[in-house]
Amino acid sequence: MLFIFRNDEQGLRQLAEPVSGCWLHVVDPTPAEITRLVSLGFSADNIAYALDPDERPRADHEGDDWLVILRIPIFRGEVDDVPYGTVPLGVLFTPAYIATICRMNNDVVQEFATGRLKDLSTAKHNRFVLRLLLTTATRFLAYLREISRVVEALEDRLQQSIRNQEVLELLRYQKSLTYFTTALKADALMMERLQKSQLFQKYPDDADLLDDALTEILQAIEMTSIESDILSGMMDAFASIISNNLNQIIKLLTSITIVLSFPALVAALFGMNVTLPFADLSFGFAIVLGISVGLSLLVVFVLKKMDWF
Repeated sequence: MLFIFRNDEQGLRQLAEPVSGCWLHVVDPTPAEITRLVSLGFSADNIAYALDPDERPRADHEGDDWLVILRIPIFRGEVDDVPYGTVPLGVLFTPAYIATICRMNNDVVQEFATGRLKDLSTAKHNRFVLRLLLTTATRFLAYLREISRVVEALEDRLQQSIRNQEVLELLRYQKSLTYFTTALKADALMMERLQKSQLFQKYPDDADLLDDALTEILQAIEMTSIESDILSGMMDAFASIISNNLNQIIKLLTSITIVLSFPALVAALFGMNVTLPFADLSFGFAIVLGISVGLSLLVVFVLKKMDWF
């Protein structure tokens, strides 16, 4: 899918055909759309790099043609094995156009496409890239807070759990944090290289915006590291808690079995077809019942002293 946007006095508008200073956003492009991008002056190799799902963040240029690849966070859904992951987003710009290319729809670019961002200009390519970097860092932080909220909810469920389901849920979010860590470190390295280049040093505001984006990325790295450490320790702790909860249930069932075994033993003895005490008494059954209850209470008392209840 190919979408074309451009700023004017009314804000961000979608166009039918590209014009100078517009932004082209491409999601999982068809061969025809790739051909169209090439005809507008974008490199076919750069487009292929942007669509590679394993591409690492980097910034390259050949003359006035720039390629910036960053990994952005995506939400795949709660039912996915990895609820949160990352995908590469390619930003290609020439003197006339800027294009973003990604295999999947994502919240980072959607935030741009809605037109809610103030002072966003599709003609100012450097500023557009910097705003994209800052939005990516902000989205990482938002998803990390969401993961933290979900993990806290799982923590409450785990305290009483005897199943593996909750631990497996934690494992899914642990995978997400691993993907986040790898992507964030690569994004930070790419931004540090951009700081050393001359691309964003022409205007002080651009340099400040790049510093802000890098600061947010470093904050996200720190937050991811903390969440990952907490999650790893939590998984180990709650694996033991689940085992202890199960042991407590087994102890309770064993105790109940022991308590009930004595009335069964008394009933078996007095059920024999031989001469037995209290057989001729009218209240013999009450005596036998009392003996059974007394033995059960004695066993309960002993088990209570042994801290089995």
